[in-house]
Amino acid sequence: MLGRGLGCAAVTPSVPVPRPRPALLTLAYLAFISLGLPDAVLGVAWPSLRSTFGLSQAGMGAILSAAAIAYFTSGLLAGRLMRLLKLGLLLALSTGLVALGLAGYATLSVFALFLLAACAIGFGSGAIDSALNNYAAQNFGPRHMNWLHAAYSVGAALGPVLMTALLTRGAGWRSGYAVIGMVLGLLALTFLVMRRQWDGPARTGDEASAGVPTASAAEALRRPRVWLQIATFFFYTGVEVTAGQWSFTVLTEGRGLPTAEAGTWVSLYWGSLLVGRVLSGFIVDHLGSVRMLRGSTALAVVGALLFAIPSVPPFLGLMLLGFALAPIFPGLMSETPRRVGTDVSAHAVGFQVSAATAGVAALPSLAGVIAEKWGLAYVAPHILACAVMLTVLHGILSASADRPVAR
Repeated sequence: MLGRGLGCAAVTPSVPVPRPRPALLTLAYLAFISLGLPDAVLGVAWPSLRSTFGLSQAGMGAILSAAAIAYFTSGLLAGRLMRLLKLGLLLALSTGLVALGLAGYATLSVFALFLLAACAIGFGSGAIDSALNNYAAQNFGPRHMNWLHAAYSVGAALGPVLMTALLTRGAGWRSGYAVIGMVLGLLALTFLVMRRQWDGPARTGDEASAGVPTASAAEALRRPRVWLQIATFFFYTGVEVTAGQWSFTVLTEGRGLPTAEAGTWVSLYWGSLLVGRVLSGFIVDHLGSVRMLRGSTALAVVGALLFAIPSVPPFLGLMLLGFALAPIFPGLMSETPRRVGTDVSAHAVGFQVSAATAGVAALPSLAGVIAEKWGLAYVAPHILACAVMLTVLHGILSASADRPVAR
């Protein structure tokens, strides 16, 4: 079990999580901020980057696909890598790989090599994401899990600000990636120096509490709850990203809203995700992760339904959807060790990260196919259908998790 208040009355009372070591907790927050820094920068750098390489607009898809495939692969291998390298060294090497990829962005003049750099960033980021989420789920508790993901959102917001500031000063897009690469390089060195602190058992004296799986990936895949978690993450990220990427087009081209107004509502959606994660960190220990997840998935359906009704002011649906989605990803991660077992948790978290990446790629793309074939009016109902699937899957998972893990 993780922290207090993780379940409902039917769940065995959980063992409180001891106070995390301040040095590791601080480093984890810095890592999540740094992990978010490069993720939202490409959109700002793209016009300049495209001009540098002489690319068509479709070139962005090649960069995103290369990074996503590597990210997906890294998630699948994360559990094995943790067993082979231990957590501390894996974090140091993976962060160093991301820094190396960013250095490639800043220096490479051949686009094929630039795509290899994107693969390096994706593979390293996937390993960091899996390793840190697994360790935090087992050692930091649900409150810090929510705040860690809020820290990621802070990093994702700071990255475009940094790139924009450098571009407006004439420094060029490569300088932005160079600065972010140096930040990740310093983090990699810090991970390397502190690697043994991550590898030591943090709670119960066993390997699992240090984030290292004690069972095989095959064993993890034999547990039905692992597959339920995989499917839940797939639909969660699909809902979040489809709403974020398509709402502006739906509002402007589909419903005729002015650009400035539609942009404001989309910004409100992303802002509500950040604010929701900060606020949920204050209440999750009192409400419990399970109750919060059940309520959040249900509210996500309501928010998606409101957004799907054209006569309802769009900010109501988007704001509610953002707030509802905010605690779901960290909450699901926090519950993973309890639901699937700590012996396979590292493998499960890696699979979940891969499933989340697949959801980001598949469901927004499906929305594009729907818009092309039937019109933009059907994109919002698509988001609603995905939110319903998310809620149903989590309901089944939650009911199953009230019973002991089958081994």
